Amino acid sequence: MRAAALVLGLVLVAGCGTAAKSEALPHVGFVVKRTGASFAQEMTSGFHEGVGRVGGVSATVTGPPGQDGHREVELFRNLTVAARDGIAVATSEPALMAPSVGDALARHVPVIGVDMRLTSSSRARLHIGNDNHELGEKLADELMRRLPPDATGTVVLGNTAPGLGGFDDRADGVRGRFAEKLSGVLVLGPFDTQRDDAANRDAWRRLVAANPDALAFVGTGDCDGASLAALKTEKSARWLVGGFGVDPRTLQAVKDGAMVATISPEHYLEGAVAGWLLARHATGRAALPQGWIETPGLTVTTANLDRVLHRQESEEARREFFQHQIDSFVEDPASWVRPLEQAR
Repeated sequence: MRAAALVLGLVLVAGCGTAAKSEALPHVGFVVKRTGASFAQEMTSGFHEGVGRVGGVSATVTGPPGQDGHREVELFRNLTVAARDGIAVATSEPALMAPSVGDALARHVPVIGVDMRLTSSSRARLHIGNDNHELGEKLADELMRRLPPDATGTVVLGNTAPGLGGFDDRADGVRGRFAEKLSGVLVLGPFDTQRDDAANRDAWRRLVAANPDALAFVGTGDCDGASLAALKTEKSARWLVGGFGVDPRTLQAVKDGAMVATISPEHYLEGAVAGWLLARHATGRAALPQGWIETPGLTVTTANLDRVLHRQESEEARREFFQHQIDSFVEDPASWVRPLEQAR
């Protein structure tokens, strides 16, 4: 596992066209959770795009291939030695990471939280990510469009990471929207559906068996949609499915009609914003802002699926798809900043 994480970092630095050990250039880094997952690959690609837009900065991206919060912390601490010009962190364990982030900041290594919020105890003052409560509401809206206005019954809600702020916020958004718009529908959960693919599938299998008459099954994580779509196909079921992410399996499920919608957190954009800000700061052009930089998500349905599938085909297509949003941020980054306390 250690070798896999190290190789990832070195390969990605080479991919930037810069030497991994260059002392002539400022050096920034990015620690991501679960490097083997599609969302981590999206963030990594975006990060290098953002750094490359500034130029003259080398970059290392590293992280464990699987779910391993302790390894994330270890890799972060190692990276603070090489990437002293700034590090972005997308961790699966914010509380576990907090002391090490605080230590880095005390040694004047800038740190940015990406995707899921770092805890206040870390003393990090910049977060880049979605309004996850709003993303949960968007997913609920898509499900409710397929239900009659007087619908009654249950919706089963799963959460792959209970206790992790952004995922809890997504769940709250789903629950709140149904309570607001369809009072006859009872949302059950959120139930812990686990982060590991196999455990996630087993968790949903049990929930489906226990709730055969549910109107819909909804998950907050990137593996929930794929698991539910597979179970729906297996059982020839009619209940609705909603989830998050642009994992290839999830997009295929939308295409096949097994999922109503998936909400993309647009991790490429998060990574690009983080990379650009760190590189700009590392070259002495501007200080890092403080606050929450809210990056928008994207609702993916059959209406825009082809365009999303096209962008996922290559790095060039991704770069072209996100160019306008990144340009908009670069032109006026201050307009994207909100108070850190409002992040959810």
